Amino acid sequence: MTTALITGATAGLGAAFARRLARDGHDLVLVARNGERLREEAAALHDRYGVEASVTVADLSTEGGISAVEERLADQDRPVDLLVNNAGFGNKDTFLNVPVEDELTMLKVHCEAVLRLTSAAAGSMRARGRGGVVNVASVAAFVPRGTYGASKAWVVQFTQGVAKDLAGSGVRLMALCPGFVRTEFHQRAGMDAGSVPGWMWLDADKVVDAAVKDLARGRTLSIPDARYKALMGAANLLPRGLLARASSSTGRRYGPR
Repeated sequence: MTTALITGATAGLGAAFARRLARDGHDLVLVARNGERLREEAAALHDRYGVEASVTVADLSTEGGISAVEERLADQDRPVDLLVNNAGFGNKDTFLNVPVEDELTMLKVHCEAVLRLTSAAAGSMRARGRGGVVNVASVAAFVPRGTYGASKAWVVQFTQGVAKDLAGSGVRLMALCPGFVRTEFHQRAGMDAGSVPGWMWLDADKVVDAAVKDLARGRTLSIPDARYKALMGAANLLPRGLLARASSSTGRRYGPR
């Protein structure tokens, strides 16, 4: 029996990863800030799939939260075979309309936490000669999208770089770059995503299914769905100014504070 640790596990892609991995027979370590939701989800997954599901309540925007998950990942007596760095969020406005402290918090969750947790997990995995890390990024990594897009671009470059460094070690790394997914993400960020065309929305469970397949194939980058593969290909051909205008307006209308 293998164990997977998932951050941001109570909703969206994190919850979808938990369902898929539990269905595949993995024991789980679920990480998020909301202890009550974590325990409810862990109990439901245990009852439905018969796997062990433990919880770690941690806020990855804090030093204590990151350290707690690092410690769990480094525990050789309870090895983690797959890490899914999924925790993340969007800010509620555009640059300069968001307090710089909130921008720095985003970098801590999207970049520092991903780096430190990947390091803790991959070190233990390399010692055992096996393991995998999925770092959830976004197609926003490939278009001008403020701090959010920049942080996700960092995730992609970091993940692919580390994957090359660890080639042949038995440890696989992959950056997952979905487009718009039907989750709580936009609602939590106070964004009105009503302008996003229906055909651009993806199902969280299908995104995770594609990610699991791509990781098994040894890919270091996964862009689920042919529609987004085509869009990202076309984006490479567009002038950066035009791409920036399209990116800044799509799905970024904000409601009242």
